[in-house]
Amino acid sequence: MGLHLNEGGDDLQESHEINVTPFIDVMLVLLIIFMVAAPLATVDVKVDLPASTAKPAPRPDKPIYLSIKADSSLFLDNQQVAAAQLGSALDQLTGADKDKTIFVRGDKGVDYAELMAVMDNLRGAGYLKIGLVGLETVGGQ
Repeated sequence: MGLHLNEGGDDLQESHEINVTPFIDVMLVLLIIFMVAAPLATVDVKVDLPASTAKPAPRPDKPIYLSIKADSSLFLDNQQVAAAQLGSALDQLTGADKDKTIFVRGDKGVDYAELMAVMDNLRGAGYLKIGLVGLETVGGQ
């Protein structure tokens, strides 16, 4: 392992080579942990999404999420925003690019009228590309 036996005497010589196998194992385990944990850290607002049987569309590089919680509070990505300030907050986040798709994540408990009011607010601000986010169901149940 790290020692060489000298046939002629009792002294043992040490080998100064580093065994890097444990370091490689640790790095591979950390790589796997970060690969699994990275997609889970995208949106931190807890919303009870309804299920959908539609095939998922490809996701853009940096999606913009507008979350509506059951108590009608609005969150733009992870920051809470008032309904009156939604247009200006979106302009700041997108750089006033009205062609960006805004992904709306609505809780199951949100009224349809409240959801439509938020979508009207988005339309009034000039954001016409709206995507609705839902949970995927297995086997179309």
